[in-house]
Order: sequence, then structure tokens, then C-alpha cells
Amino acid sequence: MKHVIALDVGGTGMKAALVAADGSLLHRARRATGRERGPDAVVEGILDFAAELRAHGVRHLGEEAAAAGVAVPGIVDEARGVAAYAANLGWRDVPLRDLLAERLGAPVALGHDVRTGGLAEGRIGAGKGTDRYLFVPLGTGIAGAIGIDGRVEAGAHGFAGEIGHIVVRPGGLACPCGQRGCLERFASASAVSQAWAEAGGDPDADAADCAKAVESGDARARAVWQEAVDALADGLVTALTLLDPRTLIIGGGLAEAGETLFAPLREAVRRRVTFQKLPSIVPAALGDTAGCLGAGLLAWDLLNTSTTFPEVAT
Repeated sequence: MKHVIALDVGGTGMKAALVAADGSLLHRARRATGRERGPDAVVEGILDFAAELRAHGVRHLGEEAAAAGVAVPGIVDEARGVAAYAANLGWRDVPLRDLLAERLGAPVALGHDVRTGGLAEGRIGAGKGTDRYLFVPLGTGIAGAIGIDGRVEAGAHGFAGEIGHIVVRPGGLACPCGQRGCLERFASASAVSQAWAEAGGDPDADAADCAKAVESGDARARAVWQEAVDALADGLVTALTLLDPRTLIIGGGLAEAGETLFAPLREAVRRRVTFQKLPSIVPAALGDTAGCLGAGLLAWDLLNTSTTFPEVAT
């Protein structure tokens, strides 16, 4: 059966699948990224994992994968197929596309993890059928994927969609990026976890605990939550003023709070818009499978659109 390899590389774990042309998952697998062993070991682990997936396809599906799609974190030069930088994996300028293509004997597409997840949400998830959307996962940090007519915009230098570094509180908390007051310092899942741990006096408390306390009527939790919602609304309104999306898709750990997040967020955004058109604000549909599914789409796109990919020696 004709299929492609889809691989989503995270800071701690890798999710993978063999994906058929109709999008069905023919095989799934997971493995630790192994970042504690250093960047070279991480790269070798990715290559070995991909080779195992290729071998599984041969054994169980009767043929080798026609292509592979790989999503990685950090700064990604998609045109050159280079994983330029990832702080949590420790690598710089890794020619991952070429390394994988040589190991697999097949064409490989390399993508940024959030943009790849956004591609999947736009085509087969919460944004299906939408011509313009913005996908914003609220996790350890905050990034974004700008969807336009079935593709995701990377920008001139691969930095498009970095909404987490819009300054929403000038002079506020310091951000690792070098600025102060960035959105992700106030509205990411990790920011809410930190704020609630400090407010509640429990160092083990996290954003999910804060959401539960909000639902139970805790005044301190409501204050922490509202501060995050207001910061997020400020960042989103800046983004929609620039991009005019038809749909805002919110994912990541914070979105798991459901209407505890979405009800006040929709109201906060509504209060802030003036001349702008109010977009639909919806939860992401694909959860933690978005990156892997998006990697599969990248691989199929490569087969459907590329006629100039160089031959790879097998």
C-alpha cells in the first residue's frame, strides 16, 4: 500500500505514523527524543526511528514509504531543509532533510512543528474549509501558524506567526527572547501555572489546577485566569488587525479548559475590536496528533507538487 512516513519531533518525545493517501493512519509509534544524550544522539535517534518506520512499511504494507514529512521545533529553514536552531534540543544548522533522505532513499519535507500542526488543523481539523485562519497553541510558550488557502505562511525568514513575542505589557516580565512583556509570559500554560502556583502558595499547582479553581469560584484563581485571558485577547486582536483571519483556532494545554477559557476569551476579544471583523474563535480539533498529521500532509504535498527533487542514491 502506498504510504508516507510522518514524524513529529518534540522536546521530550517523538510521535510517528505511516499515513495513506486518504489520510488514514496505517501504523503509529512513539519514542523518547533522548535530548539528555546530546544533540548528535537526538539526530541519530531521529534517523534510526525513521529507518524503523520504513522497515515496518516494507514488512507489513509491502513497499517502502514514498516520502517522509518531519516536523521539528525551533527555527527551521524549510526551503533548505535545515533545522537551524532548537534550544531544547541543543542543535544548530542540522541538514536534517538531506540526512533523512539519504537514510530513507526517499524525498523528505521538513517543517516547523507549530506551522505543521497548523497545516493539519486548517486542512482536516477545526479550520477545514476556511480560507484564512490563525492557529495558536497555548503550551509552554505561544506560537502561531498563519493559514492561507490550504497552506501555512512561513515568512521571508521562517519567523512568521511568532505571536507569543508580541509585547502586550510594555516593561513587564522579562522574556528569554530579550524583550519584556511578551504575550507568552502572561498567557501560556506555563505562565498561568507559575502565576497560580505563586498566588495559591502551592509550587506544584499548574494551569489545569487553576482552571478547576476558577470553575469552583476561587477569587484568586479568577484573577490569575482573567489576567491571562486579557493578555491573550490583546495579542489576538493585534494579530487579527494585521492578518484579518476568518477563524482563530486555539489549541495547546490551556485550551483543554474548554469554555472556562473560550467564554471569557470570546468576550474579551469582542470588547476590543472596533473596525475589525470579529473572527470565529474555536478550539483545535486534532490535539497532540496535529503535528504528526501535518507532517504526513507535508510528505504527500511533496509527492503531489515536487518535480525537481534530486535523485537520492539508495
